[in-house]
Amino acid sequence: MKFDTLGLAAPILRAVTESGYTAATPIQQQAIPPVLEGKDVLASAQTGTGKTAGFTLPLLHRLSEGQPSYSTRSPRALILTPTRELADQVNNSVSTYSKYLPIKSVVVFGGVSIGRQIKALRNGCDIVVATPGRLLDHVGQRTIDLSQIEVLVLDECDRMLDMGFIHDIRKVLAVVPESRQTLMFSATFSSGIRKLARTLLYNPVQIEVAPRNTAAEQVEQHIYRVDASRKRELLSYLIGFQNWQQVLVFTRTKHGANRLADQLAKDGLKTAAIHGNKSQAARTRALRDFKQGRVRVLVATDVASRGLDIDQLPYVVNFELPNVPEDYVHRIGRTGRAGNEGQAISLVSNDEQSLLKGIEKLLKRRFKQAVLPGYEPTPGADQGAKSKRRRPQPRRGSSAAPSRPVGKKSPRPGNRRRRNASSAKSSS
Repeated sequence: MKFDTLGLAAPILRAVTESGYTAATPIQQQAIPPVLEGKDVLASAQTGTGKTAGFTLPLLHRLSEGQPSYSTRSPRALILTPTRELADQVNNSVSTYSKYLPIKSVVVFGGVSIGRQIKALRNGCDIVVATPGRLLDHVGQRTIDLSQIEVLVLDECDRMLDMGFIHDIRKVLAVVPESRQTLMFSATFSSGIRKLARTLLYNPVQIEVAPRNTAAEQVEQHIYRVDASRKRELLSYLIGFQNWQQVLVFTRTKHGANRLADQLAKDGLKTAAIHGNKSQAARTRALRDFKQGRVRVLVATDVASRGLDIDQLPYVVNFELPNVPEDYVHRIGRTGRAGNEGQAISLVSNDEQSLLKGIEKLLKRRFKQAVLPGYEPTPGADQGAKSKRRRPQPRRGSSAAPSRPVGKKSPRPGNRRRRNASSAKSSS
């Protein structure tokens, strides 16, 4: 189905065509008509299928009717996103599709100066794209007026729930008009999303384009078994030997992301890291350099798994499997977007087999695990460390004394007293 059959205004169609799009994706075909009709929408589609255009295009069409002047207007639409990167990218989409409309948008998120945002809001706008925390800062300082909001969009709302934004969302709902149109877009339909929808939406149109938690079909998924201690070595080999030029690598922790980025850089690979502890300027710069090819490898934590929109990203690597199986779907969804092919490679150590089983259960499939010559995992490797980490400790207040190894004498009371006295002296 082509965009010109969906009832969008000519200036919007012109911008869409200039962006290189002619045919609407399934989520766009199903979401645009009810949004144009003013209905509430609860929509789910897998990552990379065009959800952003599914709400921005009809939103712009609605706002283009009865446009007030710049100097007097308060925002008429509010789009909430979970991360700074996603807010910035949604705002870029709004700017792209509204280039031939007298519509102005402002993006609001933390990690940058609030002063410029206040100035932009005072100059007037039609659309505010925001993360919940910084938006509430503006509400508290009375630098934004949400009393004229006609359309509220919750983008990636399942991720917002995962990140603990439910209380912030409810605070925002308390200051926007009840007589609004509400759109909820998500990658999955979890029970939490459905529960929230029942309190926010009125007789919504429900759209579910892809089965829940289905990984993009065009993404090739490969599992390589390897010792945890040799993962970095194998990753460098894969990138170099197979000449991968744009690789997004996921780790579990911020410290792990920094360490891996440093190690890959020492291996001669131009690498940057992106995570929550990085300043917004550093995150923006790293993402820009990665998109433009100045950085070959971008190492990220899951905070970025929903906020990265990179055209034709060919490779995603799970350096460590996520603790939550659903995050695997979000990670690999960074590639294989908009019909493009992509590869997702997971480096799995022995102590991650239980995490892999959780992913297989979620996706209802079994992965074939390969071993590359020269990187064969050591039988039982990582298991000792795992069992040592999970050794049960006696509970506080338990009367059961820990047993001592057979043949090992308990310390004499006198020795214990001397050690206690020494400890007390050294700690004073």
